[in-house]
Amino acid sequence: MSNSQNSQINVQKVTIDDLLEVLALGLQDFKTAPLYGLFFSGIFVVGGWMLILMLFKFNLPFLAYPLAAGFALIAPFIASGFYVVSSQLENSEPLTWKIAFTTVRSMFSRDLGWMALVTGFSLFIWLDITALLSFGFMGFQFFSFSELLDTILTTPIGWLFLIVGNTVGALIAFCVFSYLVISIPMLFHRDIDFITAMITSVRFVKENFRVMAVWCFTIAALTAISLLSGLIGLLVAFPVLGHATWHLYRRAVSTG
Repeated sequence: MSNSQNSQINVQKVTIDDLLEVLALGLQDFKTAPLYGLFFSGIFVVGGWMLILMLFKFNLPFLAYPLAAGFALIAPFIASGFYVVSSQLENSEPLTWKIAFTTVRSMFSRDLGWMALVTGFSLFIWLDITALLSFGFMGFQFFSFSELLDTILTTPIGWLFLIVGNTVGALIAFCVFSYLVISIPMLFHRDIDFITAMITSVRFVKENFRVMAVWCFTIAALTAISLLSGLIGLLVAFPVLGHATWHLYRRAVSTG
C-alpha cells in the first residue's frame, strides 16, 4: 500500500472502453484466483439467504426485495477481499489466505469502519422508506408472499407502488454508488481519511457521469439477474465486479 495522504488526488476521465477493459481484467483475476472469489462471494450469498429467510419467518415479505437489493449497498465492503487479490496479482506478489484476511482486517481498523457506518445508515434509510411506501400503498395489512406478488403485479396500486419504489430506490442507490464506487479501494491503497475518499469518489462520478451511469446500470443489471437466480449468480458476478472495481479505481485517480 502506498502512502499518499499529502498528495493531491486528481480524478481522470474514463470511457465505455475502459469499462469493458476493467470487466475483462476482473474476469481474468477471478479465473486466476477462483477460490478467493468464490469464498468472499459465498459469504455474501449465504448472508443474503439468511436475511431473506428471516423476513419470511417474521412475515415481512414486503421487505424481501428491497432488502435483497439494498444488501448490495454493503457489497463493496465484502469486496475488499477482491481488492487485496487484484492488488497482489497486479504487483506479482505472493497471494495467501493469511495475507487476504490480515489485510482486510487491517482495513476495518482504519477509516473503513466509518465508511461502513455511513453505508449502514443509508441501508436503514432505504428500508425505512420502503416500509413507509409499503404501508402507504398497501395499508397495514400483512400479505403472504404470493398475495403480495399478486397485488403488485395485477393491480394499479401495485404497479404504482412498484414504479415509485424502484424510482426512489434507484436514486438512493446511485447516491450511495457515487460515494462508494472508488472510495473503498482507495482507502485500501492510500493512507487517506474516509471523507477525502468519499469526496474524491463523488468528484470522479461527476466528471464521468454518463460512463458511471452505465457502470451503475451494469452492476444493477447483474445484481437483478443474480436475484432472479436465487443469488447463485452472485458467485460469479460479485467477484468479477469486485476485481473490476479495483482496476477501475486504478484508472480513476492519479497523484499530481
